[in-house]
Amino acid sequence: MNAFIAVVLVCANGIPQQDCTDARASEVRKVRVANELGCTNGWQEIIARTDLRDEVGKTSYLKTECRRVKERE
Repeated sequence: MNAFIAVVLVCANGIPQQDCTDARASEVRKVRVANELGCTNGWQEIIARTDLRDEVGKTSYLKTECRRVKERE
């Protein structure tokens, strides 16, 4: 069975989008979700509850990814 990890990367505006990775992000948030649709929902609320909300759009931006992980049987 497959599951997904929703990943939200917070990167400085000076980092090109293609270079915004786990290693270069200033903040990485991950949560396991049931399906790909779950990757598109909920992350806005997570970020809105942090201090990051004041910087997004000014000095940083968000990049979201949906990663498939194989569950152990």
